[in-house]
Amino acid sequence: MVKRVVATDAALALIEQLKKKHGPIMFHQSGGCCDGSSPMCYPEGDLIIGDSDILLGEIGEAKFYIHKTQFEYWKHTQLIIDVVDGRGGMFSLEGVEGKRFLTRSRAFTSEELAELNKVG
Repeated sequence: MVKRVVATDAALALIEQLKKKHGPIMFHQSGGCCDGSSPMCYPEGDLIIGDSDILLGEIGEAKFYIHKTQFEYWKHTQLIIDVVDGRGGMFSLEGVEGKRFLTRSRAFTSEELAELNKVG
């Protein structure tokens, strides 16, 4: 089954580290002006999810949400969550670890899009 969001091994390792330290976590990709290309990582429940947010999937057993406006821009791509050295958003959990999550992407094939459209 095609997934809309996946994570690299490095991202999955950092997710596990953060879960051990903070308990269950979640992600949100807002598309805001400041950290729009960086998924923000929060303790689960610290960010209120609203009607404008879409559950895109899970990475490392952490729910990954995206704002519906941002989803419209990226609905033809698979989001690949990776990790790089450096500081990310000041409210994202990984910032103190000297790492930051980064969203990469690749375009879905026609076949993958057809499969996703069947699922809804």
